[in-house]
Amino acid sequence: MSVLLLAGGHVLDGSMVSAFDIGALGRNFWALTVDGLTYGSIYALVAVGYTLVYGVLRLINFAHSEIFMFGMFGQYATLMLLGFSPSGNAYQQGTLMTIVYLLVAMVGGMAVAGGAAVGLERVAYRPLRRRGAPALVFLITAIGASFVLQEFVHFVLPKLTGGNLGGVNAQQPIRLVQATAQFHFGNATVNNVELVIVASALALAFATDRFINATKFGRGIRAVAQDPVTATLMGVSRERVIMLTFLVGGILAGAAGLLYTLRVPSGILYSGGFILGIKAFAAAVLGGIGNLRGALLGGLLLGVMELYGQALFGTEWRDVVAFVLLILVLMFRPTGILGESLGRARA
Repeated sequence: MSVLLLAGGHVLDGSMVSAFDIGALGRNFWALTVDGLTYGSIYALVAVGYTLVYGVLRLINFAHSEIFMFGMFGQYATLMLLGFSPSGNAYQQGTLMTIVYLLVAMVGGMAVAGGAAVGLERVAYRPLRRRGAPALVFLITAIGASFVLQEFVHFVLPKLTGGNLGGVNAQQPIRLVQATAQFHFGNATVNNVELVIVASALALAFATDRFINATKFGRGIRAVAQDPVTATLMGVSRERVIMLTFLVGGILAGAAGLLYTLRVPSGILYSGGFILGIKAFAAAVLGGIGNLRGALLGGLLLGVMELYGQALFGTEWRDVVAFVLLILVLMFRPTGILGESLGRARA
């Protein structure tokens, strides 16, 4: 009998890559659910960046997928500076030091992605706001900025780093964690990598929700999202809020970059953020664009449903199922599942 090995190490039977088979879903339900929640957690972190920018600026920042890609390169460069190399062998010098290096790598990815997001806002979007450009110009600029960032990593970054980063060939990720089984749930084996990804994503999503709903800066973001003119009259700096919004979204995308490389050690590439960014945008729309908790819900739901679809229809239909789900939900609920804007969100 043929088998299919998922990224998490779960072995699924060959019926999953053939015709419609509802039995495959039943037999592998818990394994698919665990994998789906893991991928969905990553989608959710990236989706928060889309939803924050849209909530404040009513802008779909399609270049956010490249901010995620910068986060992957940022954590990789950080580990290279610490003396690691992509040898293929996992780091095995104790749990404590592994956690330390994971945190350092995550901070490096956050710093690079956050800086890239702020730079993108200042260079690409701020001049357009000052000139009162229409929404369509912002959208076109976002798409153009996406390609510019890709080509920067493709052509310019290799020259700046002596060929150590970027270029046409993918960088093999540095493995800090060897996936090992922790416990069994149904027919699924949950490993340490999955626990790290889900726990980290939920903790970051919760921290972001608290930041938006329970801090002075968060109140400023919600005020600008609800009524930018009144917020400015009340003393809120709109430009500072916008910069902070891009920074927070970039930081979360940088964290997602590290988590993604833990999950899918298939190479870090200049175009590696495109498909995941589109899925994260779909997750933000699915949960309710402009809603932080909706982004989390949409990401988790999208991750689970696309793997259920893979079981039913075959591996090649995985991405199709994700976007069909989005269309079906929006047909009946155009504002998304939660459908509440950032400006009206409450703790």
